[in-house]
Amino acid sequence: MISKLLALLLIVVLSPIFAIIAFLIFIEDGRPVFFIQKRIGVKNSTFNMFKFRTMKKDTPNIATHLLIDPEKYLLRIGKVLRKLSFDELPNLINIIKGEMVFVGPRPALFNQYDLMELRTKYGIEKLKPGITGWAQINGRDEISIQKKVSLEQEYLNKKSLLFDVKIFFLTFVSVFKSEGITH
Repeated sequence: MISKLLALLLIVVLSPIFAIIAFLIFIEDGRPVFFIQKRIGVKNSTFNMFKFRTMKKDTPNIATHLLIDPEKYLLRIGKVLRKLSFDELPNLINIIKGEMVFVGPRPALFNQYDLMELRTKYGIEKLKPGITGWAQINGRDEISIQKKVSLEQEYLNKKSLLFDVKIFFLTFVSVFKSEGITH
């Protein structure tokens, strides 16, 4: 309940930033300004995750690293949004809906079967996905799926309010340094 209230408060406080980002996306590439994608949540259920759109409308709906030339699909504003992780701000809507939390494993894409299989094998699928997580601040896009799951298992074993607070604040350090972002 506290997470939902905090997410709602953040949306209200950040609404001017939401409006500016939405306007810039609209000016560059029209509607929609949000990218809604099926993701895997707790117990391998699916939900629609909200993000600000960083790619052009005609981009294939696959993981960015699988695109032949991701740069040709990236919006100019998209580069900035990804660098600052502002594209993730609409995840706050998912927290309000109860589908995500602030700290947990990042939700898998609906077609990342290898990741889902490993998460299920190690019990990580029981965790609600988060905006940020232990794997996010320890490599993000640069680590293998096996390493990601290993870090998520470490998070599962150490999970506590204090550990979540540590991860939350280390996320800002990671974003500031632009660590682990490949596109």
